[in-house]
Amino acid sequence: MLRLAGCLTLLLKLSLICAYRPVFIYHGILTGADSMQHLVKRIQLLHPDTVVYNFDRFGGWSSLENAWHQVLEANENLQAVCALHPEGINMIGYSQGGLLGRAVLQTYPDHCVRTFISLSSPQAGQFGDDFLHLIFPSLVAKTAYQLFYSYVGQHTSVGNYWNDPHHQDLFEQFSIFLPYVNNRLYSTNSTQFRETMMRLRRLVLIGGPDDGVITPWQSSHFSFYNETNDVVPLQESPIYKEDLIGLKTLHDSGRLDVISREGVHHYQWHRTDHVIDSVIIPYLD
Repeated sequence: MLRLAGCLTLLLKLSLICAYRPVFIYHGILTGADSMQHLVKRIQLLHPDTVVYNFDRFGGWSSLENAWHQVLEANENLQAVCALHPEGINMIGYSQGGLLGRAVLQTYPDHCVRTFISLSSPQAGQFGDDFLHLIFPSLVAKTAYQLFYSYVGQHTSVGNYWNDPHHQDLFEQFSIFLPYVNNRLYSTNSTQFRETMMRLRRLVLIGGPDDGVITPWQSSHFSFYNETNDVVPLQESPIYKEDLIGLKTLHDSGRLDVISREGVHHYQWHRTDHVIDSVIIPYLD
């Protein structure tokens, strides 16, 4: 009897060791939870019994609502998930969902996320006609600042992370979201925004030159244009050199992975098996 009890205890411990962490998925702009179903099914096929929380709020046009509103509402969802899994979870944010999802972590001091995967997300902002015309067909990047850097424009998520390299003074004056979550502008939350990133065991930044939507595509790696439209590499950028949100610390401690993949369009990152298998699955423990 004692031997049987011992075997059952060992099996229980082994099952806990072999179990995969739950995954929280945050969808992109103008889509919703349904658009992430292929990724959900692929994870559960390769990692059987994985619990996946597919965030189902702010789908469709509501994804254009103010970024802070979405972040604070999603924060409640993540808190509920963390209450169920204090041992920790993994999180994937796709496109706009990667930027807003990262901000969710930054507004949640005791978050339980162990690995955060940013999948083709505008972490350093967005500036380009191709993306803009998907949502605002009549706007062009050159003059979009006139809308986005205004009271009205800041009611949209896109306006909240529109980063015009030729109007940085207006960006800092009007943008209520991106310069703060990236600690470019100091706020009472700046320390927390950095420390919450430091809680991660791993940050994975994924993007590629054939994305076709994130502009520049290197924004998915926290790189961005300077005033002459040259992309400043991550390790030469202020956010890294000054360690504003802890990227340098994460890198120096071996907790930052920056991944580039050619030949992957923006809408294929979460829908193509060989891409999922090579850049996402290996990070889901």
